[in-house]
Amino acid sequence: MDQNHQNMHTGSIPQQMNHGGHEVLDVGEVLSGAIGTMNTYTLLKDHVQDQELRGILDRQYQFMQQEYNTTVDCFKTGQDPQVPTQSYKMQQNNDFIYGLQPSQPKKPIQSANELTDECISGLMLGAVKSSASMKAVAACETTNPVVRRVLADSIPNCIEMAYEISLYQNKHHYYQVPQFSQQDMQQMLNAYAPAQGTMQPPNNYMTH
Repeated sequence: MDQNHQNMHTGSIPQQMNHGGHEVLDVGEVLSGAIGTMNTYTLLKDHVQDQELRGILDRQYQFMQQEYNTTVDCFKTGQDPQVPTQSYKMQQNNDFIYGLQPSQPKKPIQSANELTDECISGLMLGAVKSSASMKAVAACETTNPVVRRVLADSIPNCIEMAYEISLYQNKHHYYQVPQFSQQDMQQMLNAYAPAQGTMQPPNNYMTH
């Protein structure tokens, strides 16, 4: 987009006010959600038993905090943030355990004393998955190009965090992954073929 075309849309609006109404509400949801996720992590921290899970929680919290500050920065100014969006790097490997093992039925806890690492990691997973959804919706409605880029670039970080937590859960059999039979799996894998050719004009299409 050239500068003249951009000025037609923004006019004399100050850069920090270069936001659409829908964008402001959606980004507010994202920032409130980020605070909620960090508050959840803070409340859960002292109940974690496994040091590996504690490490995941601490690393993710620190990353979320910086990403939150980056989003607040560009949202307030409408300009590039002082600290650009970073990329979260998980420390789990990618080896999922497939299949189901017998386990106790899940049910809600009745008090904080019943919090387990399974429950805590589940709450963490739900929080970051929710954050990914909110950021994706907000990015689609954002008019400010800087805020839009920051939101879009932060979505893969939520996905990476969720994947890290799910791998941790899977390793401890909290998150079990069933599979189809080999025959059903093969049928599903072969159910789609590549698209070919180009779109043809309708029969009644006439050139002028």
